[in-house]
Amino acid sequence: MKKLLLASAIAASFSLFTTATHADHDVAKLATKIEPEVIKWRRHFHQHPELSNREFETAKTIAKFLTELGLDVQTGVAKTGVVAILDSGKPGPVVALRADIDGLPVTENTGLSFESKVRSTNNGQDVGVMHACGHDTHIAMLMGAAKILTSMKSELTGKVKFIFQPAEEGAPRGEVGGAQVMVEEGVLKNPDVDVIFGLHISSDLEVGKVEYKEEGIMAAVDPYKIVIKGKQSHGAYPWLSADPIVTSAQVIMGLQTIVSREVKLVDSAAVVTVGMIHGGNRSNIIPNEVELVGTIRTLNPEIRTHIHEAVNRKAKAIAESMNTTAEVTLPLDYSYPITYNDPALMQQMLPTLKATAGKGNAVLTKAVTGAEDFSFFQEEVPGLYLFVGGKAKNMPVEEAPGHHTPEFKIDESGMKLGVKLLTNLTIDYMKSK
Repeated sequence: MKKLLLASAIAASFSLFTTATHADHDVAKLATKIEPEVIKWRRHFHQHPELSNREFETAKTIAKFLTELGLDVQTGVAKTGVVAILDSGKPGPVVALRADIDGLPVTENTGLSFESKVRSTNNGQDVGVMHACGHDTHIAMLMGAAKILTSMKSELTGKVKFIFQPAEEGAPRGEVGGAQVMVEEGVLKNPDVDVIFGLHISSDLEVGKVEYKEEGIMAAVDPYKIVIKGKQSHGAYPWLSADPIVTSAQVIMGLQTIVSREVKLVDSAAVVTVGMIHGGNRSNIIPNEVELVGTIRTLNPEIRTHIHEAVNRKAKAIAESMNTTAEVTLPLDYSYPITYNDPALMQQMLPTLKATAGKGNAVLTKAVTGAEDFSFFQEEVPGLYLFVGGKAKNMPVEEAPGHHTPEFKIDESGMKLGVKLLTNLTIDYMKSK
């Protein structure tokens, strides 16, 4: 029943919206006009989150909305993705806009009236499901931009491709998904995309602000696994062993010297983290092997290549010195490139960011070591990825709830800027061609 009511509300609101006169086609006014709808959509998706590659109902709701806008809609892209095309009927560039749609295996603890109570199965475990990274806001903002741009069809040139992407948080074990699969399936083709824009809500950036940076804004991510194999013995007689426990300790410390002693940190940051250690089952047994699992984050392609080589070199040399062996798997399963903002496109669109956000609200930021698979789109076509403020203005930044936590929440008034940015970036890029 809730889904039917939502669909009816969407259809009714679109009917009213399309009666707007040409004089009303001011993006700021239109964004203000549909803000209550954007908030309503966001709350619906927040209350009904779905895990990566399982966004079935989410995709149905998005596809129904886009179809009612009169767009050419394709479903089942990269399993659960939705793509729609707005064709102005006039020659011009193809601009792609992307939003990710998956939730996370996190049990919500926000106390919101629309708090998620959903539970599901993730890699064989029963888990709570929550939009703990703001993808619900991303969906709503892109729906808002689609609505405005559709109403302005006669004023556009070229085409707009709306990409609602599944599995940004990573496909379940044994599956593939996300932006890489979308690219492989040709989402940037037919028609060929010229540029792509994407946004991420930020819980610690003040509402009304947008952060930007040319070149690398988010890191490449490369998970890895090192298996150290030795010789088992009684813990009372370590001289009879080739101890993988002690070897792993030395490997962990050795890995830390890659960044501290081999990377020119004044040029670019990097991270080598060990996040899991598995080995042994009793206090008095030295085991045969130990497994280390971790992640590498880099903001520079050359440094990324160097660290990959160094992890292999360090692990294997240290293991050999301890009469053990090291098997390195790198990358382990998934691997995302650097989220790289094309410098020329950044400079071209910077006036749009500043004009849309207002004086002093477009802020140059530093790169972060988080990662985003939007980077796969940027490997194929020039693209910009930006951060939009979702922190209430009266909230101290140190009290802002972190992404991927049960307490994550945002100030919904920040979504209006996201709608305006996606819309104005599209319009202004089309006008420049």
